[in-house]
Amino acid sequence: MPLDETKTFKPVNIALITVSDTRTYENDTSGDLLAEFIVDAGHQLVDRVIERDDVSKLVARLHGFIDTEYVDCVILTGGTGLTGRDITPEALDRVKSKDIPGFGELFRMLSYETIGTSTIQSRACAVLARGTYIFALPGSNGAVKDGWTKILVHQLDSRHKPCNFVELMPRLREQ
Repeated sequence: MPLDETKTFKPVNIALITVSDTRTYENDTSGDLLAEFIVDAGHQLVDRVIERDDVSKLVARLHGFIDTEYVDCVILTGGTGLTGRDITPEALDRVKSKDIPGFGELFRMLSYETIGTSTIQSRACAVLARGTYIFALPGSNGAVKDGWTKILVHQLDSRHKPCNFVELMPRLREQ
């Protein structure tokens, strides 16, 4: 994707949540990968947590990040599947101001190239919540890699042409 080299890169303050009942900081490889991508791209990883598959707890965690002035974006990994414990999209529904439907659509289109029709089981999604971007990726390393390297690295780069999420940030709280 083209970059406008005349523009200055603006780091985004990103909080990372791994949603899982089984992951720990010792075995959270998708969280590790995403944290590495965030930092390597020049952004600020302002917090990283593991939250259990519990809608109420995840909603509370999200509200905490949304209400923190220095968090511009929250990226979640995990909890986007179809099982009873997969509750990430439901939590995002409880905090959102607006949906960003193109994110999930594009993720599944790109994921199809890697995993074929199995991508239909993904409920990857994104919302805007009181001026904070929230992106939910599946919990696999492949999904995290696809979501970051094919979508988020570009849209979270202030130099990306023809447009990007960063340039909208000053106007997200407009009434």
